[in-house]
Amino acid sequence: MHLGNSIICPVTGIPMIIAAGAGMIYALKKSRKDFSGSKILPAISVTAFVFALQMINFSIPGTGSSGHIVGGILLAALLGPAAGFLAMCGILLVQALFFADGGLLALGCNIFNMGFLACFAAYPFIYKPLADKNRPVLGAILASVIALQLGSLAVVAEAWISGSLTSHPAMFAGLMQGIHLAIGIVEGVFTGLVIALANKTELSKKFSYSLCGVSLILAGFISQYASSKPDGLEWSLLKMSESFTYQTQGYLYSMFEYVQTKTAVLSNIPSIFANLSGIAILAVLMFGICSIIMFKNNEYGKQ
Repeated sequence: MHLGNSIICPVTGIPMIIAAGAGMIYALKKSRKDFSGSKILPAISVTAFVFALQMINFSIPGTGSSGHIVGGILLAALLGPAAGFLAMCGILLVQALFFADGGLLALGCNIFNMGFLACFAAYPFIYKPLADKNRPVLGAILASVIALQLGSLAVVAEAWISGSLTSHPAMFAGLMQGIHLAIGIVEGVFTGLVIALANKTELSKKFSYSLCGVSLILAGFISQYASSKPDGLEWSLLKMSESFTYQTQGYLYSMFEYVQTKTAVLSNIPSIFANLSGIAILAVLMFGICSIIMFKNNEYGKQ
């Protein structure tokens, strides 16, 4: 569901980047209320785990497409919605900057589609009420499906507003909804199982270290066997090729493309080293985010 630069025009992309920045500031303030030093290791390990999971595309039978777990509900459930949103922002930033996976111009849209809608819409209104009734697995399945459905609709709206989608928006929405329904079900079941396991361990150090180890295995080894079929968005775009006019003109588009070609240093090296380097960069970034949250805690605690 990672939108590229060519699908989003500056009129859509730049306001969404500003909105994403405002969302991060809000999440930083919100997360400091219940964030402590003991949560730094779980935050880093869970974020690295989701980052690695997004590298593993699985085939969707009968479609010629593939999908991967997004992880927004998993992050929100294990870290809290505010910290989970910040973690997703970190993942998408590293992907865009260092891998050119998702456009820089479209970064705000991708944060909204995969982070905000999962952490601040599907999590509080779908997952949380069911989890409070001791039905976390059911909540994870329904919330994951709803999060991906909302995100796929947002992609359609953003492409339409940007002028890239020139006709048949209902058809594009149908394709996106259908393919992401299948992805959402798989993600929901997997998310529910991980949450159930995490609840038993209470995010202990052993669990966090185990997640780190699994993340390294996923990124360094299993990712080499991921499906090469187009993902849900790419598959839908191929089906709608005659209805799209890509936004590849103008100074702002050229500027974002130029910057991204210079920063995406991990996109041109062997994938094993790139993936492991990406995890290391993300871990440092998440430690920095956690440090900012802790600094805010100390600063406001003195007042």
